[in-house]
Amino acid sequence: QVQVVESGGGLVQAGGSLRLSCAASGRTFSAYAMGWFRQAPGKEREFVTGISSSGRSTDYADSVKGRFTISRDNAKNTVYLQMNSLKPEDTAVYYCAASSSTVPTARAAYVYWGQGTQVTVSS
Repeated sequence: QVQVVESGGGLVQAGGSLRLSCAASGRTFSAYAMGWFRQAPGKEREFVTGISSSGRSTDYADSVKGRFTISRDNAKNTVYLQMNSLKPEDTAVYYCAASSSTVPTARAAYVYWGQGTQVTVSS
């Protein structure tokens, strides 16, 4: 019954930055780990990053370490994905997901999904 809505996608040049936002409904937002996944054309959906319910621990895919940063503001029921040094291979539909777990590493626990937002990185 958790509703997840992401926004902030768009078109940027390689090397540029973009910040995605994700809002999750419900009074228990702070009880869930939150994460970001992405799916490029012709590819399977892949895990990008996740953050614990408290915001004190994070997990990143190797492909985005050092470039992407996940954060959350539980008072605003919002999680963010700051994407820097974007590359054309980052082009994908990005999905925000809420977990039934408190930890971001429980990949199978991400069960509440947003509709996705398109990120396109041009050369």
